[in-house]
Amino acid sequence: MKLEELETEFWAAKEGFLKKYSSLRQSASKEWRTMAEKLAKDPDQLVAQIEASFPFPNQMDGYYGFDIQLFQIALPEHMAAELVSASQQQAIIEARQKAAQEAGQKIRNDVESFVADCVASLREQTAQLCEDLWSSINGSETGIHQRALNRLVRFIDQFKSMNFVNDTVMEQQLENVKKELLSKTAEEYRDSVVARARLKSGLSQLANQARNLAHRDATELVNRFGELGRRKFNLAA
Repeated sequence: MKLEELETEFWAAKEGFLKKYSSLRQSASKEWRTMAEKLAKDPDQLVAQIEASFPFPNQMDGYYGFDIQLFQIALPEHMAAELVSASQQQAIIEARQKAAQEAGQKIRNDVESFVADCVASLREQTAQLCEDLWSSINGSETGIHQRALNRLVRFIDQFKSMNFVNDTVMEQQLENVKKELLSKTAEEYRDSVVARARLKSGLSQLANQARNLAHRDATELVNRFGELGRRKFNLAA
């Protein structure tokens, strides 16, 4: 069957792409940095924003799917009515209703899955950024760089604009970090061993919390998002 052949080709192409994804991601980042240094006043900021939009390799499976939806082109209703009996008409009506219900349920399931993936992805990106910053601080011989702190500040601000599901738990934790740890400059952290230790501890704690949240069931957030969408739809109607 041709559809089965197409599906086999699709999954083979996906597997081949994912095997090369990590190297492609790194190569793309290098190319963007080269262009950013020529075009942007702050190339680090531009590259950081672009890199933040790249999914991590362990998240890529969720972005692929192969679905087949079959549709039937029916005769105009007045012609169809002449060709079938009353019992057959009732069966057709019921079949159409069932198909519509199943299609609606599939759409809802797909939307809920997408929203849950978005929640997990934003939380995972938070954890990864904190871990990267922690490693940068821990491995640097010259101390803490201001641009590293600024990157986390920008991410926290961007999180608010991307937080369409109203993930208040993650947003509040980020705000606490911004208020308690990012009010100091890099120079102030370099001058204080105690402050540096507190920053590293706070980043490690946030990374662990974000990663735990990323693997937690997001059903409550998804349901809340769906309820908000229904209220807005009803108001618009």
